Amino acid sequence: MANIIIFVHMMLQILSLNIILIICSYRSFKMENPKKIEILNKAVEVNSNLSSSELYEISIDKSEGKTTNDGALVVLTGKHTGRSVNDKFIVKDGENDEKIDWGKINAPISISNFNKIYESFLNYAQNKILYNHDLLGGADRNHSIGVSIITEYAWHGLFARHLLIKPKENELKNFRGDYTIINFPGLKLDPKIHGTRSETVIAVNLKEKIILIAGTEYAGETKKSVFTLLNFLLPEKNIMPMHCSVNVGKNGDSAVFFGLSGTGKTTLSADPNRSLLGDDEHGWSDEGLFNFEGGCYAKLIRLSKTAEPEIYATTKMKTSVIENAILKDNGELDLDDGTITENTRGAYPLEFIPNVTIEERVNHPKNIIMLTADAFGVMPPIAKLSPDQAMYHFLSGYTAKVAGTEMGLSKDPTATFSTCFGAPFMPRRPIEYGNLLKEKISEHKADCWIVNTGWSGGPYGVGHRISLSDTRKLVSLALDGNLKDIEMRKDPNFGFEVPMHIEGINQNLLNPKESWKDREAYDQQANKLVKMFIDNFKQFEMYVEASVTDSGPTIQ
Repeated sequence: MANIIIFVHMMLQILSLNIILIICSYRSFKMENPKKIEILNKAVEVNSNLSSSELYEISIDKSEGKTTNDGALVVLTGKHTGRSVNDKFIVKDGENDEKIDWGKINAPISISNFNKIYESFLNYAQNKILYNHDLLGGADRNHSIGVSIITEYAWHGLFARHLLIKPKENELKNFRGDYTIINFPGLKLDPKIHGTRSETVIAVNLKEKIILIAGTEYAGETKKSVFTLLNFLLPEKNIMPMHCSVNVGKNGDSAVFFGLSGTGKTTLSADPNRSLLGDDEHGWSDEGLFNFEGGCYAKLIRLSKTAEPEIYATTKMKTSVIENAILKDNGELDLDDGTITENTRGAYPLEFIPNVTIEERVNHPKNIIMLTADAFGVMPPIAKLSPDQAMYHFLSGYTAKVAGTEMGLSKDPTATFSTCFGAPFMPRRPIEYGNLLKEKISEHKADCWIVNTGWSGGPYGVGHRISLSDTRKLVSLALDGNLKDIEMRKDPNFGFEVPMHIEGINQNLLNPKESWKDREAYDQQANKLVKMFIDNFKQFEMYVEASVTDSGPTIQ
């Protein structure tokens, strides 16, 4: 009798174990986004996780682009040669609404309109050949997310593989798709039916963990969608998401470069004397800095082989993706020709850069550089910031937008304030990111600098652009600690500290007013810019300490 009881007990244990395994297997299957499965089931053919070489060959076979003599793939993105900032929406889902900083940038869209958009995606996927790519956002595996990207074009898949992180073999075998991004450039929407602003849309559904992109061939929308997801998710883990580049010195000293497109983020971080971690998007956790991406997306217009040899070399490499550059009849690129757009871009994996750090994480930064391209010709080429000033300028995010970076900009640079140096990708309220940054600067005692890569001797059209060689020298001095004990003056307009004398740097460059022929005109321009800063910062005054507001510029 006892043996029968033991046998029955063993069989029940085995049965229970099998049930648990079945449930776990079911749960694992259910982790796949049902909308992802539904879209893929509509396709006549799905190519999953093809290699970069395979996607490259398919792109050529399908005439999605042309190749240079060196094998780089040159593609055109149609009328969308930059991000469509007015076509991005976030679904009001009832769960995340209070966490979103709603407004013109984070525009709401209803669930019903999102569902209409999704139905159009389903219909469009019918009998299409699609490409599925299982990739990671975030190199630090403690904080990364799995992203399945479904593309209509093979070259969009190649772009995604270059820009995101390719899972290792064991990670791909057990891949968990936390989020899904579907990119159908050929699908054109009807604003009257779908509740969009145009035929283009980037619709973010945080609750259903899916992003729908339609009506634009500009591949940057895919990578920025991953950035948006991480910007939403990571602050809840006390991780600061940053629109920045990062490089590392020989002694393991890392540096962060904040800045919008065109300010020199990619160029200045690609330093032959320092190792590049990444050129655009990073996280700052309690353990250190980590890259969100596995590649770079560099501006190529008027790229100099002499001044930027590392980036220039990537345009000669097979499988590099070159967007909207002029390809001459002889198979050579003309990177000086901005006929199509000033926003010509190159996408390539990090390993294409010779001096690169392929690590999950590096040390906390010793220096933080905030880059701006001042079109007014008022700001000095470098200045030291206090922690309060760093938070002020981080929340302000001043620069001059260069034509081509976004749809609808004029040919002349436009002065703008982009909160956190990346407002279009920040779903949460700016103060959340600002407080996180200030806390981490204070905890890790990072030195902060603001660097002007814009104009001197007058505003845009009158003055001249500060030379890259001067900027490189100033940044190198700051990173090496050689500006800590130098004599400084307090800038009368901005209140930050500016070096008085630096060997090899023109004195008039360090003191912008001295470089203007008309000093009175300089004062007028300075007051004009200062007023813009003050007016812009009023939106933050109720959220920050008085010391932060008081650290900002003042009208003379």
